[in-house]
Amino acid sequence: MKKPETSIIIRAFNEQNHLPGLLEAIDTQTYHDYEVIVVDSGSFDRTPEIAQQNGAQLVRIESRDFTFGYSLNVGIRSSIGRYIAIVSAHTKPVDCNWLACLIDPLRADDTALVYGRQLGAPNSKYSEIRDFERTFGIRRISLKSPNFFANNANSAIRKDLWEQYPFDETLPGLEDIEWAKYWMEKGYHVVYEPKAAIFHIHNETWRQVRRRYYREGLAARWIEIKRRNQIPLEVFRESKYVIGDLIQAGREGCLGQKSREIVQFRIHKTVGTVCGLWESDIMGDPRRREEVFFDKTCKAVVISAPGRAALEEVEIAPVKPGDVLMKVAYVGVCATDLEIFDGSLGYYKSGIAKYPIIPGHEFSGKVVSVGPNVKHLREGDLVVAECIQSCGECKECLKENWIGCQQRVEVGVIERNGAYAEFIVLPGRFVHKLAGDMDLKQACLCEPIAVVLKGLKRLERVWGTNGRKTCAVVGAGPIGHLSALILTLHGHEVTVFDRNALRRSYFEDGNCAIQTCAVLDTLFDYETVVEATGDPKALDVIFHKSAPGSSLLLLGLPYARTEFNFESIVAYDKIIVGSVGSTAQDFQDAITILPQLDLNLFKQSVYPLQGFETAWEACKSRNHLKTLLEIDASLNEKKSLRLEQARAGDISLHS
Repeated sequence: MKKPETSIIIRAFNEQNHLPGLLEAIDTQTYHDYEVIVVDSGSFDRTPEIAQQNGAQLVRIESRDFTFGYSLNVGIRSSIGRYIAIVSAHTKPVDCNWLACLIDPLRADDTALVYGRQLGAPNSKYSEIRDFERTFGIRRISLKSPNFFANNANSAIRKDLWEQYPFDETLPGLEDIEWAKYWMEKGYHVVYEPKAAIFHIHNETWRQVRRRYYREGLAARWIEIKRRNQIPLEVFRESKYVIGDLIQAGREGCLGQKSREIVQFRIHKTVGTVCGLWESDIMGDPRRREEVFFDKTCKAVVISAPGRAALEEVEIAPVKPGDVLMKVAYVGVCATDLEIFDGSLGYYKSGIAKYPIIPGHEFSGKVVSVGPNVKHLREGDLVVAECIQSCGECKECLKENWIGCQQRVEVGVIERNGAYAEFIVLPGRFVHKLAGDMDLKQACLCEPIAVVLKGLKRLERVWGTNGRKTCAVVGAGPIGHLSALILTLHGHEVTVFDRNALRRSYFEDGNCAIQTCAVLDTLFDYETVVEATGDPKALDVIFHKSAPGSSLLLLGLPYARTEFNFESIVAYDKIIVGSVGSTAQDFQDAITILPQLDLNLFKQSVYPLQGFETAWEACKSRNHLKTLLEIDASLNEKKSLRLEQARAGDISLHS
């Protein structure tokens, strides 16, 4: 096959929102003699998948190894083109002639680099749009030494020159200007071609703005195009620009809307630049270096105190060798989450657990990164995770009494942030792989199913003999409903008791073998009672009205502070079994049993993460059996497509 004349190098990190548009625009170019290479720097979103789906060659590097120069050099080494076009993943060509206009000036023997025009997008910050206008004009320019400038967000270079002098891999930024400076000092030209135009889309937080200009300030001092004694000049120029931006915004009639943003942008740009020019070398410290290059944050619901919760930008925890970074798809809203919010959960009253905390312990998602010591999982696996996580090393853990571990944490409850977040980092040994065709909306119910399975296993120990049992389930909420389904699946006769007519109606399908009742007067007729409400009044009735010799499984929490008379327990040979949480085996069993349960009723009330407060109100209303938060529905899209194809007879679900 004929080698392409041009190789397009796209550097990317978590660019799933912008990369599809860029690749589509590249595909419409009038110039077609190219290949596309995406250099991914450890993305934990769908960036790698999008690149491959669109026919790009994917080259991966570790986040810890990233510099702008290194990522470009790695990509260029994989290229076969004579010319190298470089474009940021969060850009989009203005028209179909972008690539042709960018490459054409390189055909001149004395041209080393071409850079194109950059325009702000409609959602760009006002002052950045103004900076683009100041920097990238409408006239074509041929730059010579000592007028050093280039910009690799939209540029092209000759590969033969790169082979002689690659990009500097030690710089925290401005590797483009350093490379251009090297060749300009040897007599080559740098051409600015305004016809090769792109929209440059920066949806940055103020911290990201400050950090970008910090990198550039640091690099400018290193390559000696700026010095510390120029700091006053930088401050003066940005002060002048803020006045100019405000005046222009006034002329355009948007001063009231943009004035605050203009001032903030100039402040953060100035502070970043000044700090970068002033500070000493930080590249020897891997942690500081990664902080400079990457913004590893995500959106999460943080409960900071009783009655105070907000959607915030939070740091994603570092992935240690035994950890897994998981992108959350769905998380179930549990009464425990609401008790944490209102401060009524016992752990928080006693001081065992402390604020702030990200709630959420019933969740599903996809693995996006694994530590080197995690062998049972790999990137792309669909997974769920245990809530109660013990140390594995203490005396109680060695006896497999996991709940007795004094060092245990509980995801979203005690000392470990939960899944009301876009990403969560967990020890890999508590993460369980799902089948590739599993419905992630349904899979987030693995945790409550595992809780029920553990309780029923404990109950089976005291039954003495196997066989069909008559079982009463008190409470038709999520745990009670699941208990009834699983007991029925195991062949037992089940009646569900609940005063809520709506929840009783869920079992009143003509094909359902589960009976229902509104009052607890007939508990005497059952060998086993499963208490799933946490209501002390209901528990007291169960103690007194259950049959002699019956077994009582307590799954409801909390029962609050109250007085109970245990005379009926002792006098009538009743057995009380308590159970909380679940183990790794319970999770494996839950994954196995999940496809056998009809859980459609659990998936009717779904809200986005930003609608968590509405979801909490929906949970309190009890108008639905379960309320879910949808964090990233795209993780479920492949599964849905496979199901549709399977129903049409095209493929096997397990192919």
